[in-house]
Amino acid sequence: MAIIDFLGFLGAFLIGVVLGIIGGGGSILTVPLLVYLLGYNPVVATAYSLFVVGTSSVVGVIQKHQKKLVDFKTGLAFSFPSFLAVYLTRRFLVPNIPDEIFNSNGFIITKEIAIMVFFSLVMFAASISMIKNKHKLTTVFIKQPYYKTFTQGLIIGGITGIIGAGGGFLYVPALVLWAGLSMKNAVGTSLVIISINSIIGFLGDLHNLNTDWVFLLIFSFLTISGVLLGGYLSKYISNKKLKKGFGWFILIMAIYIITKEFS
Repeated sequence: MAIIDFLGFLGAFLIGVVLGIIGGGGSILTVPLLVYLLGYNPVVATAYSLFVVGTSSVVGVIQKHQKKLVDFKTGLAFSFPSFLAVYLTRRFLVPNIPDEIFNSNGFIITKEIAIMVFFSLVMFAASISMIKNKHKLTTVFIKQPYYKTFTQGLIIGGITGIIGAGGGFLYVPALVLWAGLSMKNAVGTSLVIISINSIIGFLGDLHNLNTDWVFLLIFSFLTISGVLLGGYLSKYISNKKLKKGFGWFILIMAIYIITKEFS
């Protein structure tokens, strides 16, 4: 096994550990790992990331359900518009983005650059949400009509479909503010949405990809193993401090991606 492959699989395991400890966020590193370390095309990387995130989130749902922190009814209701958007985005939008989006005086923005820059902007938003104190979310609950939730689900699902990450940093506040769930229940319930969205989004990609199933299954197995270890370690590690530290790390990664893509 080449050293790059070893580091890639080690990274998959560590991403799982982070997911298991803080309940989210780790999946946003899967795409940069696949693109910059293992050399995958961003379109393929976002597709593979959806599969890894989906399978890992299923394990997370089981863990949270055992602790009675999953509201399946709310999760499934919110999943419907989200997985529609994810599937349609991966099936029709991403494959039809032109290879060259902008070209002016030698300055070219390709499809691959656009996806990674958009991804870095989402990473930036995720980092801010992790760094900031979010306890205030538990004190606010605005009951709203389902058509608004449906629209919000479509928007979040569309973002998830493009970047190939779970979107937990978007779903958790939505479930707290719009569904009235506690923070802990929102985290557990968001995993239901993430797992459904990610797996269905990946199915939308099967029509457009030649999937390396051996690599993908090994990568996913290592991530899931990391999730199980992280779930065990979470009892001994400060979730608040780790989440804030991880937020700063993602912020640095977002800046790195933008710098690299335009260098």
